[in-house]
Amino acid sequence: MPDRSSLSLETRIILNSVADGVFTVDPEWRITFFNRAAEKITGIPADEAIGKPCCEVFRTNVCETTCVLRYTLETRKNVVDKPIAILRADGREVPISVSTALLKDEQGKVIGGVETFRDLSLVETLRREIDRQYRFQDIVSKSPLMKKIFSILPDIAQSDSTVLLQGESGTGKELLSLAIHNLSARSKGPFVALNCGALPDTLLESELFGHTAGAFTDAKRSRAGRFAMAEGGTLFLDEIGDISPALQVRLLRVIEERCYEPLGSSKSVKADVRIIAASNKNLAHLVEEDLFRKDLYYRINVVKIEIPPLSQRKEDIPLLAEHFINRLNKLRDRSVMGLSHEALSVLMSHDWPGNIRELENAIEYAFIMCRQGLIRPEHLPEHLYRQGDGVPLPGVTLEEIERRAVWEALERNSWRRMATARELGIDKNTLRRKIKRHCLEEPDSAADTAQ
Repeated sequence: MPDRSSLSLETRIILNSVADGVFTVDPEWRITFFNRAAEKITGIPADEAIGKPCCEVFRTNVCETTCVLRYTLETRKNVVDKPIAILRADGREVPISVSTALLKDEQGKVIGGVETFRDLSLVETLRREIDRQYRFQDIVSKSPLMKKIFSILPDIAQSDSTVLLQGESGTGKELLSLAIHNLSARSKGPFVALNCGALPDTLLESELFGHTAGAFTDAKRSRAGRFAMAEGGTLFLDEIGDISPALQVRLLRVIEERCYEPLGSSKSVKADVRIIAASNKNLAHLVEEDLFRKDLYYRINVVKIEIPPLSQRKEDIPLLAEHFINRLNKLRDRSVMGLSHEALSVLMSHDWPGNIRELENAIEYAFIMCRQGLIRPEHLPEHLYRQGDGVPLPGVTLEEIERRAVWEALERNSWRRMATARELGIDKNTLRRKIKRHCLEEPDSAADTAQ
C-alpha cells in the first residue's frame, strides 16, 4: 500500500485499528493516509485513494461549497462532528459526521490536515424507527396519556362532529386539531385557525363572518371571514371561552343551522365547515358561573379531548428536546449534538408551567448559546435552575438537580426501574449507578412494586 504520510508506523497501526474513518492531506489537498475504516465506509481501497485529491475520493455534499477541511486549513479552526453525507464508490449515499484538525510536524509547522468521520447509518436508522414509533402526524410523544389520544384520533377525524380540545396553554392544541383535519375526509380542504382571545368582539365578529362594503366605518370593500375561508375544510377556534355572550349566540346559530350572515348583509350564507374548538379554561366551570352558554357548550362538546400538561408526561421531554434540536440544526445549518445528562436533569426537574411552548423556547435559547457539541446547563435559560437574582437555589448543584430528577422519576413510576429508565432516556444499568451514587432508597410503601 503506498503511503505518503509522515505518520509514524505506530501511529498508522493505531489509526488502522479505530472504528472511525481517518485520512490526511498535504497542502495540495492530496491524500497522504487513508485508514481501514475509511476504506470500509467509502468503499475505496487505500492504494486507490492515496495521492489523489481528496474531493475525488471523499465525495461529499459540501465539497464544492463549504469544504470543512479547507475551512480548517484556511481559518486554523477545527470542525467538530458536522453532519454531512458522502457518496460511496457503489453510488450509495451515507450519512456521516466529520471532524477536522490541522496536521503539524514535530516543530509545530502545519503540513496538511486530518479529517475523521463516523458512519451514522445505524444512528439514522434508529432515529427513523424512534420517529416512526413516537410520532403521530406532527406530534411527538411516547407518553401513555398521549398514545391513548392517538389511538382514538383516526375515528374522531373520520366523523364530522364538532370537537372540543381542552388543555393548558402551550400543550399543542392547534397541532392536534391539524392532525384531526389531516386525517379527515376534509383533508384536501383548507385548515383555518383563529385565536378568539386575541381580538375584541367587534373585530372578532367581522373576522369570523366577514362583512360587506359599508357595513361599518372604513369598510370600503367586502371581505370574506374565516368561515368562508374554511369552506369545505376545518375551522379551528382557539380560546373559545374568551368570546362574549352576544357572539356566543351567533356562533351557536352557525353550528345549529350551518349558515350565517356577513356583517351588513341580510342574506344567509351556507357554511360547510367542521369546527374544532379549544380552550385553556374549564368550560364546564364557566357554564356554572354563567360566563358561557350551556347550549353552546353542549354543541361544541360532542367529542372532548383533554390534553395533559407536560408536567404529567415528563417522559416526553428528552424526545421533544431532541426533536427541537434536530429541527433547529436543519433550519440553521448547525451541528449541535444534543443534551448533556446534566442539562437533561435540569429539564426533567422543571415543572414547565408553559408546557411544550416553554420547552421549545428554552431549547431555542440553548441552541443560540451553544455553538457546537452538547447543550450543557450553562446554555439553558437561567431561570430553569437559578433564582431571579442569579444566585443558585439553596443546595442546588448540578449533582442535586440530577438527584432530584432521578428521585422524582422513580416516584412517578412507583420505583419501577425499567419504566424510570425509559422516562429519563437512559438504560437500566446507568439508572442503577445513579441510584447508588445518590444514595437513593425506596420508601417502604413502594417496596412491593419495585423491580
